[in-house]
Amino acid sequence: MTWSAPMTAVAGSVFTAAQFNTYVRDLFNETAPAKATAAGQIFVATGVNAIAARTPGANYIATSQTTASTSYVALATVGPTVVATTGTSALVALSAGTSNSGAGFSLMGYNVSGASTIAASDDRAIGTGAFGGAIFLQTGLTPGSNTFTAVYRVQSGTGTFSTRNLMVIPL
Repeated sequence: MTWSAPMTAVAGSVFTAAQFNTYVRDLFNETAPAKATAAGQIFVATGVNAIAARTPGANYIATSQTTASTSYVALATVGPTVVATTGTSALVALSAGTSNSGAGFSLMGYNVSGASTIAASDDRAIGTGAFGGAIFLQTGLTPGSNTFTAVYRVQSGTGTFSTRNLMVIPL
């Protein structure tokens, strides 16, 4: 919406329908209820006096699978994966049951593709333990449709990953 200069009321002047629509009605179209297009959406500020609807997403894979790769890779059942329309940041939550056949650690991280290209990093990963999880603030995204995909690696040995969860709250 293009904003016009503020209107000043003057005693005795006529307040037209066009003025009402511009200065009153159209303002209600800029509220969260007016912007909502689906249930479950959240709203983020995109600038001064501007908001946008965002839809959180989550995905879950129960299948227990393994890797011995020391670089981040997809497992046989890829993911979980979440596609989300984001601004420049998002909250990303990971959880999984992880173990390792030896003394090394096992990590679950995530890649971002689509509008952004961001490789998995140990700084944004969860590691070996009976069951663990963490939430990361992912910044540096290019606004638009971004795909978040869980990927896995080990330090040594064979890592086993089960009950894999990925949730994205776009900001």
